[in-house]
Amino acid sequence: MAAKSNLATRDEPLVVERTFDAPVALVWRALTEVDDIKHWFVDVPDFAPRVGCEFQFYGRGDGCEYLHRCRVTEVVPNKRLAYTWRYEGYDGDSLVTFELFAEGKRTTLRLTHTGLETFPTLAAFAKANFHRGWTEITESLSHLVETRRSEKLLGDREIVATRMLDAPRELVWKVWTDPGHIGKWWGPNGFRTTTHSMDLRPGGHWRYVMHGPDGRDYHNRVTYLEVVRPERLVYNLGSEEDVEPVSHHVTVTFREQDGRTRVDMRMVFASAAARTHVIETHGAFEGLKQHLGRLEAYLEKA
Repeated sequence: MAAKSNLATRDEPLVVERTFDAPVALVWRALTEVDDIKHWFVDVPDFAPRVGCEFQFYGRGDGCEYLHRCRVTEVVPNKRLAYTWRYEGYDGDSLVTFELFAEGKRTTLRLTHTGLETFPTLAAFAKANFHRGWTEITESLSHLVETRRSEKLLGDREIVATRMLDAPRELVWKVWTDPGHIGKWWGPNGFRTTTHSMDLRPGGHWRYVMHGPDGRDYHNRVTYLEVVRPERLVYNLGSEEDVEPVSHHVTVTFREQDGRTRVDMRMVFASAAARTHVIETHGAFEGLKQHLGRLEAYLEKA
């Protein structure tokens, strides 16, 4: 669900609200567990949901990197988390507060950032920049918690992988959807890919062959369900040789974060047995890891 927010004067608190299709305990976990925080925010290994805990991280703004220094001031499990927010070497001290409101199986988050007026009047500290940043961050949080909820519901039927790429989203999208690029990196280690046709639109098809290192050819057919450039691809993937027309359902999202791109790839199979089959027979977990690894290596060259 889209965020609700206010963007009034610099002296007034910044408030961003978002409702998640997930229970409050799942949202609290995402807010407070280090392994989850790095997926929607930044990597903060020294963070702990404990009053007095101090943590820091670097963030980019206006072409520069700023060292953020924070200290946890309030922790009420499943309800409220607050910490100070300031910048090393600059005047000003602010407070970020996350409040959670349970609504049955859904949760509303209210994020309030006060004290922005205490920062220097630099472009990097403009209220509009904080508004944009927190809106994007809570969107990433929404994606994480709703993915986590789906994992609980579909965990025995799905395979999920995430990779943070040091490349802009438009480039990642192009490399993922242009046959001229795809043929140079697509698939696990040792594979080559030949595209016969690609119609990149809802209802369109991509027909391609993956040439395995053992000499075997794998004929694949993608049917696109959603194509939202450069944000999301949703499609059904099947083999031209299979009796069943659809092998599994795939969702790929591309999220830009500070000039980098986070790719999330989620494959949902018709049954737990089908998922087990591709894992045991085709090494799907390792294959997907290698697939994204080849993408990362190709982007470094590109």
